[in-house]
Amino acid sequence: MGKTTGFKEIIRKNGDYKDAKTRITNWQDIYIPQDTQGIMTQAARCMDCGVPFCSHNCPLGNIIPDFNDLVYNNQWQKALEVLHTTNNFPEFTGKICPALCEGGCVLGIINDPITIEDIELAIVEKGWEENWIKPHPPAIMTGKKVAIIGGGPAGMAAAQQLARVGHKVTIFERNDVIGGAMRYGIPDYKLPKSYINRRVDQMRNEGVDFKVNTNVGIDITTKELLKSFDVIGLTGGSTEPRDLTITGRNFKGIHFATEFLPQANKRASGQIIAPSFSITAEGKKVVVIGGGDTGSDCIGTSLRQGAIDITQLELLPMPPKERDNSQPWPVFPRLYKTSSSHNEAMTHYDKDIRMFSIGTKEFIGDEVGNVTGLKCIKLNWISPEDGGRPYMKEIEGSEFIIEANLILFAMGFLHPKHTGLLDDLGVDYDVRGNVSTDSSYQTSVKNVFAAGDMRKGQSLVVHAIAEGRKLAKEIDFYLMGETFLRSSLG
Repeated sequence: MGKTTGFKEIIRKNGDYKDAKTRITNWQDIYIPQDTQGIMTQAARCMDCGVPFCSHNCPLGNIIPDFNDLVYNNQWQKALEVLHTTNNFPEFTGKICPALCEGGCVLGIINDPITIEDIELAIVEKGWEENWIKPHPPAIMTGKKVAIIGGGPAGMAAAQQLARVGHKVTIFERNDVIGGAMRYGIPDYKLPKSYINRRVDQMRNEGVDFKVNTNVGIDITTKELLKSFDVIGLTGGSTEPRDLTITGRNFKGIHFATEFLPQANKRASGQIIAPSFSITAEGKKVVVIGGGDTGSDCIGTSLRQGAIDITQLELLPMPPKERDNSQPWPVFPRLYKTSSSHNEAMTHYDKDIRMFSIGTKEFIGDEVGNVTGLKCIKLNWISPEDGGRPYMKEIEGSEFIIEANLILFAMGFLHPKHTGLLDDLGVDYDVRGNVSTDSSYQTSVKNVFAAGDMRKGQSLVVHAIAEGRKLAKEIDFYLMGETFLRSSLG
């Protein structure tokens, strides 16, 4: 695959980022992709490795060696066809996936892995530029009607797959636009919303009907849906955020990231937020609790809003900078990385804003109820000699206080919201509070299926698309007794 000796001759090279000092002044895309020749050169590094663990690691099962080889040989349209056989929305994963595939790249055992994510994004962007990406409406209709509840990536993927085989599909979305967490959770500078809009337009031309501003269970009852549709697919998100219920939690100025980030995205799209509900980092000292991608997004957003200081706290210890014995290839490694937002903050404040192994003991406030800081303590993580799960222990005398008048929780999610839609339907839950399904994605309620974060728990966009494709395959088989749809999971 690629150039036979390419992996020996060519070093890994990614695209670049706009200058950190200037990009925080706006919400525009911060990434500068490589040109066509640069991408073709990078594709030449793909080895004839025999067993492509890159494809194995990808939840979508992308046929990576094939599209790399096609790009290297300047056959871009064929590469796009290969990519679209497994992934409905390569631009989503090309922009915001952590590249699980690269963690399994065989070349990565001895060298830097292939720039698979850059190549994937380049293929689909060339497809849009050359007008190769068009609607694919069905030749005939089946007469079956499917309701998809939740317009995020899982719901979008399921709806597109089902519409293309002739089912009449309606997506119900409680927000005013389609996209789910990609729309209102991920900042524009990482994922411009034009990427979502053009796919929505494509799906609309394929026959998908979109019902936005529609909260199922309130604006339309579950009984009405069960009566009007042959099948319901639940693809809502994992929307109940993890809280930190310690002393001072009720002070004003403490918010979930799921409150803060959507407002920022709405402002960027021109919407006006009522002052009484407004949450902004402008002129504030911000503390972000949680070290994942959402926490990073809070940092980049706070910078652009004019925060005067930002600190990020992580309960867990600092990850290793290179693979260790606990993360052998081809497991996707959890490594210490500096995100684009971290880089921006370090450039802007001239310091590292991250603190690891920190517990939060108490929130501090003033006499009128505004948060003014938080009391923290350093932690020691202990690994039992018997190989059991590491546990934390507070370090005596290590307490300290951080000043803050905006504190953001980015600690992940527990499960989907139960009250309303799910309880009205009467679906069963698993031990984590997610919607329980069998191997065919069917819930405990007849004609009701579930997929994505609602079934799996909080996860990545790439998993959501894979779940949506699997859901479509199972629903199609359920309705028709056979299916020719290809899911990403087999």
